Amino acid sequence: MTKPEINEKEKNSSIDNDVEKDSSIDNDVEKNVLDKDSEVKKEQETPEEILKNTHEKLLRTLAEMENQRRRFEKEKKEAYEFGGFNFAGESLSLLDNIDRAVNSFKDDENLVKIDGFNKIIDGIEIVKKDLVTIFKKNGIEEIECMNKKFDPNFHQAMLEVDDNAKEPGVVVQEIQKGYMMKDRLLRPSLVGVSKKNEQKVEKK
Repeated sequence: MTKPEINEKEKNSSIDNDVEKDSSIDNDVEKNVLDKDSEVKKEQETPEEILKNTHEKLLRTLAEMENQRRRFEKEKKEAYEFGGFNFAGESLSLLDNIDRAVNSFKDDENLVKIDGFNKIIDGIEIVKKDLVTIFKKNGIEEIECMNKKFDPNFHQAMLEVDDNAKEPGVVVQEIQKGYMMKDRLLRPSLVGVSKKNEQKVEKK
């Protein structure tokens, strides 16, 4: 690099530094002016205005504190009421398995012939009733879905069933029971929904 080029580069660098310094000075000057304006405004405020502003700030602070308290109370209540939500959902499989076991036993001709078979089934049913009672005490109850209009908020359609005797979209089969926990959906009912058989309708 030649000497003139070096001098030119140093000159440009010096100019850039001067520009940065000027910009910094301008910023400092602007900040000082704003600070002075703010101080002047404070000095110009009357005691009544100062009291009013302080009162408004205090009210805003109290309102924020009240909102935080309400949010905390709501979260605390929800944690108490729905803390076992996931556990309850998983526990529903116990009821499903009990029903499957009872139905399986009743369908087995060899088991039905055994002495005391009915007592065994009765014992299992008692366990199921106790479990249902525990669920109800904790706000967990079955969703009544049969012959009700299909509602996607509570039902999950698994199949359509030809049924000209009912309006389309009515639950005519319950594949798996659904449950609510207070006002929350714990598990939707798996259902079969009615539909018109168009071929039969045309023949008529």
